Amino acid sequence: MLAIPAPECLQRALHYLLDENEFFSAHGLRSVSRVHRDKPYIFRAGNEEHRVDYVPGEGTSYLFGGNSNWRGPIWFPINFLIVEALERYHLFFGESFKVECPVGSGKMLTLKEVAQELSRRLSSIFLPGENGMRPCHGDITKYATDPHWRDLVLFHEYFHGETGRGCGASHQTGWTALAVKLLENTIEHPDRSEIIDRDSESQAPEVRGATRAKRGRGASRPAGAV
Repeated sequence: MLAIPAPECLQRALHYLLDENEFFSAHGLRSVSRVHRDKPYIFRAGNEEHRVDYVPGEGTSYLFGGNSNWRGPIWFPINFLIVEALERYHLFFGESFKVECPVGSGKMLTLKEVAQELSRRLSSIFLPGENGMRPCHGDITKYATDPHWRDLVLFHEYFHGETGRGCGASHQTGWTALAVKLLENTIEHPDRSEIIDRDSESQAPEVRGATRAKRGRGASRPAGAV
């Protein structure tokens, strides 16, 4: 996703990423496929066994410092990079390139629409539901019922791969603050995305032209030994 894949490779990658039984949770992309909950990856070396399980919340080993975990939860840095990558791929491939999202739903979306859906799911972590509870606060009702607490939103280090509950440090205002950008584009300034779209479309011919020119120069360049 962060490289420059051919259309066929991009479609294959998104088939896994947008599968709700794999990476695509209700609150963003998991860091490890949920498939490994029932089918862990196991590597044996001599008498030792090493395994990768799907662990959606806090880590069950001390490999990541005790309370951290990259084997299942939702992390904002990777999710944000993928949102941006999808937006740029849409700029290049255009409206004709569509993928099923989520997989199995029968809904065919452009890459721009996939980016918007992923942004919506990530934003939902911080937004109150019908009962006033925000997924990031888990089952702590004080954040929904107490007037002194209900507007307090914590920026956790990472989030549970199934429920969106905040995990790890609760003051991770570095990379988790990327959520503000997603919320800004989807809630506070819905018209701003239209402006960005128009600007992107106007630049699309230049991007494609520059890409073709670069390929042309590369094709005519003689091979040389290093």
